[in-house]
Amino acid sequence: MAGTGFLQTADRALQVLLAFTDDRPEWGVTELGRELGLDKSVAQRLLATLANRGFVLADPESRRYRLGPAVSQLARVAERSGALSLVARPVLAMLARETGESAVLNVAHGGSYRTVAAVDARGPIRYTAVVGHVMPGHAGCSGHALFAEQPLEEVRELFGPEPLTRCTPSTPTTYAELEQRWQQVRDTGVSVSTGEFDANVGAVAVPLRLSGATVASLTLIGPAERVTGRIDDLTAPLRAAATDLSSRLAPGAGPQDG
Repeated sequence: MAGTGFLQTADRALQVLLAFTDDRPEWGVTELGRELGLDKSVAQRLLATLANRGFVLADPESRRYRLGPAVSQLARVAERSGALSLVARPVLAMLARETGESAVLNVAHGGSYRTVAAVDARGPIRYTAVVGHVMPGHAGCSGHALFAEQPLEEVRELFGPEPLTRCTPSTPTTYAELEQRWQQVRDTGVSVSTGEFDANVGAVAVPLRLSGATVASLTLIGPAERVTGRIDDLTAPLRAAATDLSSRLAPGAGPQDG
């Protein structure tokens, strides 16, 4: 243990867990050791230790590792504890003050998305977000930012068959339409929607990524006639807020646009 209180072995184990991403959901011992700059025997011992506690699971045939149930258990505890909301609220408050629009943080909730933190804009004409509110994943830029990177077959299982529920005339109800929204997120790191869930609402969202995975979406939302005319003005502070929030959640790891 270094004089700063930094425990190298624990840090290496955390690096192993963080190596599992949407793009790389499984690893073999040799390739993981190579990726992290670890001796094969060290990587093997780290994986064996994590497997013993249920943080990773080894396929008995391929001998490759995936994340285990203990990770999901910790994720549920973390979300229910309100830690994400506690960390996010100061960032959302600053973003709402700077832009004059309501700032919202959403997370995936099956085939939907759920508001976990929100700070309303000031003024008589504003959008009021309700913490705990669940919205369909195919309607609105918050959902597009959350689901854009997921494999289409997985999203189909979550959303169900076409046509998807139409909330307003602007709601995308086919996967071809959704693919256009998702491609915008993959190309620019930003999603824009007008009236997809509520006909009177406009919004712009960015994915919040940690260790290469999208964990939430950060959204500015307000009256459609006001928001749609100032997307460029809202995007820069929204990106900056996402960077700030990422650094608070995982110091040294900002969001990855793309």
